[in-house]
Amino acid sequence: MTSNTPEASASGGAIATPVGEANGKLGRSDWKVIILASLGGALEFYDFVIFSTFAVYIGQQFFPSDNKVTELLNTFVVFAVGYLARPIGGIILSNIGDRLGRRKVFIGSMLAMSISTVAIGLLPGYAQWGVTASVLLVLLRITQGFCLGGELPGAITYVVETAPRNAGFATGVIFFCVNSGVGLASVLSLVLHHTLSTEDLRLWGWRIAFLIGGALGLVSFKLRLALTETPEFSRIKSRGAAAKAPFGEMIRTHGAQVWVGIAALALTSGFNGVIFSLPAFLPNAMGYSPSEAIACQSILLGAMSFGLLGAAWLGDRIPRRWLLRAAGLAFALLSYAWYAAAASHSVNLLLLGVIAGLAGSVSGGTWCGLVADIFPTRIRFSGVALVLNIAFALFSGIAPLVATWLVASTGQAANAGWFVAACGAICFLSTLVLHRYDGRIRAGTLASAERPNPQI
Repeated sequence: MTSNTPEASASGGAIATPVGEANGKLGRSDWKVIILASLGGALEFYDFVIFSTFAVYIGQQFFPSDNKVTELLNTFVVFAVGYLARPIGGIILSNIGDRLGRRKVFIGSMLAMSISTVAIGLLPGYAQWGVTASVLLVLLRITQGFCLGGELPGAITYVVETAPRNAGFATGVIFFCVNSGVGLASVLSLVLHHTLSTEDLRLWGWRIAFLIGGALGLVSFKLRLALTETPEFSRIKSRGAAAKAPFGEMIRTHGAQVWVGIAALALTSGFNGVIFSLPAFLPNAMGYSPSEAIACQSILLGAMSFGLLGAAWLGDRIPRRWLLRAAGLAFALLSYAWYAAAASHSVNLLLLGVIAGLAGSVSGGTWCGLVADIFPTRIRFSGVALVLNIAFALFSGIAPLVATWLVASTGQAANAGWFVAACGAICFLSTLVLHRYDGRIRAGTLASAERPNPQI
């Protein structure tokens, strides 16, 4: 993949390019759009991730059992259900985004996500409402997953169409903010664990995180009202060139890209699912304290967030598939060793967190730009949404379940590492064929300059 070229700015149907983008740099208006789009992703992932961060307490409130492992497994089933709702939400919301506009999806999904998060924070537990409470929790998680299915793909699509020449770095900023949202949830959890007793956390303390997330979501919703439609979509919509049935068109014309994209995202999505489950997994499977587990998650996310900005910047200058290939190979070969070191307590847990975060930043900083680059603008939202949501449903949603099952079935905590190793191997194999499909952002901008009514 080569560096992206700017959209041409000319009369006769060419696409106007932001001033900063035309000079090869991100201008003030570009940064405003990127930050607003990224802020929503950060807050929505905060809302989504705090469920797994407080999984132990949620399990005690909504799925009480004499067997703690069963209690945790039931909670992670609900966690997975939220991820499984993402492909459905992605298909429906991206269809709207490719047909009617990205802005509508951005605003509506944020509002619904925020309301669902507040509702989880206020929902009575099993002791008060019985099985009704458990059912309502599942329905709220489905709503969260449905909305999140269109959130991140929409943000990626939005910024790619704002800054095509710097698409890799711009989308890297999105994932940096997403990780920041995860980090915020982790830090808040750490604060709550240090300031509240275990009994208070179990009874009501975990609800604070959901209420704060809902409030932040409403603030983000208000900020997003200032966003306008992307110039790229506005142009094709005004000419009647927007896809009438984007999902069907994507399946007919870009089926191979969908499968390759899912495989390319195996590592990032699987690794993220593991990260989300660390606060529950490390204490239950490896004997660490909750504070140690949350500290490990926080330092891992911090290292990953800043490392991925460097990888995203580099991905605009060398083929992103090279970086993803290196990350896939590293995880395939070394994941078991990481888990073995953590399980034996032979290496400082925070150091292990830094190592994992820096390694994960290579894939984390390249996947957004890469997935956006294998689909043309006309169906980009739908393509990114389908790939992203299926990959996260398959690999991230089941990560806590598979890791816990590997430990429970073998009695060896280190064996959870084989799941991450498998994700790395799948990712590595996908990069061997990615060169057949990437470069669509560049091709689309060139086509815009050459054709008066481009069907991109």
